[in-house]
Amino acid sequence: MRIFLAGATGIIGRRIVPLLREAGHDVAGMTRSQANVTMLRALGAEPVVCDAFDASAVHDAVTGFAPDLVMDQLTDLPDDAARVHELGGANARIRRLGTRALLVAAAASRVERFFVQSVAWTISGDGGEAVAEMEELVLSVDGVVLRYRRFYGPGTYFPTEAPRPPCVHIDTAAIRTVALLDHASGIVTITDD
Repeated sequence: MRIFLAGATGIIGRRIVPLLREAGHDVAGMTRSQANVTMLRALGAEPVVCDAFDASAVHDAVTGFAPDLVMDQLTDLPDDAARVHELGGANARIRRLGTRALLVAAAASRVERFFVQSVAWTISGDGGEAVAEMEELVLSVDGVVLRYRRFYGPGTYFPTEAPRPPCVHIDTAAIRTVALLDHASGIVTITDD
């Protein structure tokens, strides 16, 4: 399969790319930073530098790659977990605008498979509303919503031990994501269990 992975250099994206390549898939890895091009090549992806908020650029990137599946692993989270609530608006924005841009581009490319990263716990306020809107949009086009439990493991907010449930080890989450590529439309909760 040809897979366009937005958020390819994020915590889970950089684990998913090599698993997809090992399974024989061609991968375009989207990142907003030119600095990540070398990492994407090393992971085995064709680098695509693109701002998720530039709908025209996203359209061109997706249609230019002509994927069979678009996977949205976009997030905009701070490096410091203590600032998540303070800076949560950025993540809500990417869930709304970034996902919408990818969905429009996928439709223009006649892509029938669309996966999106979501969460397996309740978020209050605007962040929760953004999650609900994103999930509704993806399900309306028969996509797959991947509800991840809280990540733990190297590179996450919980690098050495699991947080309070619900949680999933980041490597387990990546492996289970790749195993779901043929999953029918709907919501899947990804957990350690």
